Amino acid sequence: MNRISRRQAAKLIGATATSALLPGGAVRLLAAGEAARPILRAIPSTGEKLPVIGLGSALTFDVRGAAQEAAVREVLSAFVKLGGKLIDTSPAYGNAESLIGDLAYKAGLTKSLFIATKIWTRSKPEGIAQMERSLQRFRTRTLDLVQVHNLADVDRELGALNEFKAKGKIRFTGMTHSERKGHGEMERAMKANKPDFIQINYSLMDRAAAQRLLPLAREMGMGVIINRPFGGGGIFRVLAGKKVPAWAAEFDCHTWAQFLLKWIVSHLAVTCVIPATNSLPHLEDNMGAGMGRLPDAKERDRMASLFVGF
Repeated sequence: MNRISRRQAAKLIGATATSALLPGGAVRLLAAGEAARPILRAIPSTGEKLPVIGLGSALTFDVRGAAQEAAVREVLSAFVKLGGKLIDTSPAYGNAESLIGDLAYKAGLTKSLFIATKIWTRSKPEGIAQMERSLQRFRTRTLDLVQVHNLADVDRELGALNEFKAKGKIRFTGMTHSERKGHGEMERAMKANKPDFIQINYSLMDRAAAQRLLPLAREMGMGVIINRPFGGGGIFRVLAGKKVPAWAAEFDCHTWAQFLLKWIVSHLAVTCVIPATNSLPHLEDNMGAGMGRLPDAKERDRMASLFVGF
């Protein structure tokens, strides 16, 4: 079977080409003044609140050329206008970190963003150099969150990040992994290092994080950022031609993207989810998931029952 993109799947399930016109699109909600305030979740270590829908940049922001950069600029601007705050990137994501830094600075958006980047090096001097480059790219003296990328040499790297935090160059520390195979090491590192945040994969297609990591994060008072909410995007191929259940409208959900995202952020251990996109319609659709009501426990179970076997 040929792979069907999310854009193609949206057309097949009857969505319009522009999510500003979708029944639950964030732009429509804001224009109507209907449930227009983004849902916020507190960072456990400080109480500072973040919108539950953030923005990822892996692959999608690694672009060059005027046309592609203009599209990213439009997405970044709309993200902030729709109430978005946390944007996640990494020096490992090609041109993404540099581009976000440049575009945010030129548009005057840097102070409106909660900047989450990463460190991935083989020695302390390399880590210091990478941190300084990130600070320069964002033209700031302090980064909101720096995470150890893919748990690489996590104990040493978190030690270095704690030093940066003590100097005021970092507000929060964290560590990341994007696959189930990293959950065991993530649990060990959580107990050993007690960072402010963890970033892990969790979705209706892969719920393993709910077994140990999410309860542990809540118990230890750590923020949780969720990556790969669409499991790589292949789920939209499976959903092509299927209608979102009518009962999902009871919690202000009108598209499959919102269905997947609302299920994730309705877990109380989750601080923020970071779907990556450089598409304005997709961004507006995703942001709609962070408005209105979230499903309760019974509704979450009903949602999950539709995805048995993934």
